[in-house]
Amino acid sequence: MAHISVFAQSHPDKPALIMAGSGETVSYAALEARSNRVAHLLRSRGLAIGDTIAICMENRTEFFDLVWGAQRSGLHYVAISSRLTAPEIDYILADSGAKAIFGSDYLGETLEKLDTGVARFTVDAPVGAWQSLQAALEGKPETPIADERAGTDMLYSSGTTGRPKGVRIPLPEDPNIAGVNPLTMLTAMAFKSTQDSIYLSPAPLYHAAPLRWCMAMQRLGATVVVMEKFDPEAALRYIEQYKITNSQWVPTHFVRMLKLPEEVRTRYDLSSLRVAVHAAAPCPVPIKEAMINWWGPVIIEYYAGTEGNGMTVVGSDDWMAHKGTVGRPLLGIVHICDENGDEVPPRTEGAVFFESENRFSYHNDPDKTRDATNKHGWTTLGDVGWVDEEGFLYLTDRKSFMIISGGVNIYPQEIENLLVSHPKVADAAVIGAPDEDLGEKVVAVVQPLDMTQAGDALADELREFLRQSLSGVKMPKQIDFREELPRHATGKLYKRLLRDEYWGKTDSKIV
Repeated sequence: MAHISVFAQSHPDKPALIMAGSGETVSYAALEARSNRVAHLLRSRGLAIGDTIAICMENRTEFFDLVWGAQRSGLHYVAISSRLTAPEIDYILADSGAKAIFGSDYLGETLEKLDTGVARFTVDAPVGAWQSLQAALEGKPETPIADERAGTDMLYSSGTTGRPKGVRIPLPEDPNIAGVNPLTMLTAMAFKSTQDSIYLSPAPLYHAAPLRWCMAMQRLGATVVVMEKFDPEAALRYIEQYKITNSQWVPTHFVRMLKLPEEVRTRYDLSSLRVAVHAAAPCPVPIKEAMINWWGPVIIEYYAGTEGNGMTVVGSDDWMAHKGTVGRPLLGIVHICDENGDEVPPRTEGAVFFESENRFSYHNDPDKTRDATNKHGWTTLGDVGWVDEEGFLYLTDRKSFMIISGGVNIYPQEIENLLVSHPKVADAAVIGAPDEDLGEKVVAVVQPLDMTQAGDALADELREFLRQSLSGVKMPKQIDFREELPRHATGKLYKRLLRDEYWGKTDSKIV
């Protein structure tokens, strides 16, 4: 059994959490006491086992007070992106059935614009209908509530292709708050995490992977170091400063660190790193290769989703022998299927499905749940790929991002991976835009490393660079430049926003 309550007894003074920038530290004893006070507050406001709360704030210590307080109260806790607008937050509150929301000044004017009748608490100064969380917690006991019961998260997709989908899973069958947690077991077995690990989390806590892995590490009794906001050089500095042993990243983090000057990249001691896990988006082969050459064979990749229907994993050595793979299944069985839902032979492209005992449904959306399930009962995250003869999975792209130009199917990921490997490119997105002759044309939207270089000369340089690897049909017919792309803080690209812009749908918003 593993839980913060266990380590509050055995290692009360050990840091459970450190905010990387400020150095603010919360011990296991303090986290236990603070989460117990939250649990008492929830009960006092009428939240019972099976109810739902929402948390919408930046990375800060109170985030953990709230999720652990909800976890030990038998609640579903919804982490909402703090970058959303008021209508987008209102949608998730209504869809999830949340009975309370906890926010912060980070939301700015959005705090007062929410059109919701649920109880509202802020960790900062109260505004309007928002109550002070600190005041609400005054006098609440630091001991457990009488009816502790294990709760779980309810997380939403990033909404890169439409309204975010809520994944609501049942409360754990075992009511014990310190009962067996599959992710904690996986963290220990597959990613070499122990009680002595010091784990760096550079991404927003409202996303599935950072939140779940941070909590899994705390279940093991490890120390979690959370970056307030990602910065490439600061990340390297924190690895040295805190002697980080385990960490988790997304490919855009790798790209930004690799684009640092050589003297900066070699300035910091990274020798404490034992495991650097990455996921969330496919990693371009040259980027992954460069990271392994830099950090050594400590890099592990996994492919999975909020839905929890399966997972593949690959270490550095296997990846170097199968470049581009996202690994072999650790949870579930991978099947590549045609449009009829039938399995296809190795090296044949198709939809990626997992056969798994883990069931999921999209909350209040039976159509999306049905669309994600084939006739065999296997489920998909919407990705396209293929497997080799050894069972290694390779992702091609998301089906919804496919461009059909002159009747030819083109997957943007291949083109994007090449573009971000160019030394003058910081980020890139490839979309299909309307074309009278071809139906769709390939358009590359590029964020230069130096915006002053944007223009025809750089566009010509990029085309020449791409011609070395791409056939003519895949070549961008148009290259545009932007100071910044609409990318989720977890690394996922809001490609729908760009596509809608080029197709004249100007009312599109991030949700």
